[in-house]
Amino acid sequence: MAVYNVVVVDESEVLRKKSKEVVNINDNIKKMVKNMAETMIEFKGVGLAAPQIGILKRIIVVDYGEGLIELINPLITSAEGEQTGVEGCLSVPGITGEVKRAQKITVKGLNKDALQVEYEISGFPAVVFQHEIDHLDGVLFIDRASNIKKV
Repeated sequence: MAVYNVVVVDESEVLRKKSKEVVNINDNIKKMVKNMAETMIEFKGVGLAAPQIGILKRIIVVDYGEGLIELINPLITSAEGEQTGVEGCLSVPGITGEVKRAQKITVKGLNKDALQVEYEISGFPAVVFQHEIDHLDGVLFIDRASNIKKV
């Protein structure tokens, strides 16, 4: 297992760029997904997107306490309601802010075995997915936040 360094805002332009779709889920992609999960755990995060390790690929890993979800080429297909909560980010250390997100979402993508998967999620898990998918489009939570604070 390998733990990647997490890219921090203002250290690299990679966090502001749009990630490319994964065309072929090969052994290198599977290894990267596994290492991303290890990195997320090591840094005590609940989600991690490939740009946060300097790789512009549409891959996220999420674990909000219900088990690891690895998602390649994730796409939010529906969003309902509204919730506002305090967010932070491994790539924006020492900062929090209130962010308005959808309350319930449906997200689909591929798992590491290239099988189509779909999740209907609400509440905090929906926030985590929206936050990580934003990273794939070069959007940081601070771009959407109000009441930004140093912690």
